[in-house]
Amino acid sequence: MELIKIGFFPIKLIDILDVTLVSVIFYSVFLRIKDTRAMQLISGLMILLVASFLSDWAQLKTLNALLKFFGSVWLIGIVVIFAPELRRLLIQIGQWRAVSIFYRPTGHKVIDEVVTAARLLAEKNFGALMVMTRDTQLGVIVDTGKLLNAEVSYQLLVTIFTPGSPLHDLAVVIRGERIAAANCLLPVSETRMIDRALGSRHRAALGVTEETDAVVVVVSEETRQISIALDGKLIRNLSPADLRSNLISLMS
Repeated sequence: MELIKIGFFPIKLIDILDVTLVSVIFYSVFLRIKDTRAMQLISGLMILLVASFLSDWAQLKTLNALLKFFGSVWLIGIVVIFAPELRRLLIQIGQWRAVSIFYRPTGHKVIDEVVTAARLLAEKNFGALMVMTRDTQLGVIVDTGKLLNAEVSYQLLVTIFTPGSPLHDLAVVIRGERIAAANCLLPVSETRMIDRALGSRHRAALGVTEETDAVVVVVSEETRQISIALDGKLIRNLSPADLRSNLISLMS
């Protein structure tokens, strides 16, 4: 159905929908990459594109040939360069509630065990990373660690994160009412909008929540603070009661 006509170009409802969808996609991609290395790389690609037009206009044959060579491999380069962002985007699409049909909320018993473990670990000055899955099951991350498939209990969690334990480094992944794996490697956040006082443990918590919908409980061995990481953001210095109420809200 034609809505308006500009010169010889008729504007239809489907055209408006098309432009709106493309705009939303580009804006969403921009929000995902604005604080990452990808933004700098896009700026570099734009400079190369402008230089290619200028060299073609000025008939600088040698420079133009060189730029065309780079242009011939730009698609491969973009796939390689933006691999983390593309992976993150695909994961987030798969997390939509309309797509995911296997989500099972975590019960209060599991939350109580995690809260107790966090409290005891903070009292002992032991660091910890406890990743609680929601829609995304984190199979790739689980595969980096030691498979356990054990019932969630504060005793086991404290034992795992006690220094000297073979599994105390890195993270534990909790799926539903089971500890899926321990000693799991998490992706580290690349954002520059982060407190420099935070160490690798908090950066790893932010990294996995930037790419998935997981909720991560972090215990700092330096400050004894308990924090929650979610959607690439950190809620810091929580009491056990605050931790419990937040987890119930997020996981139920």
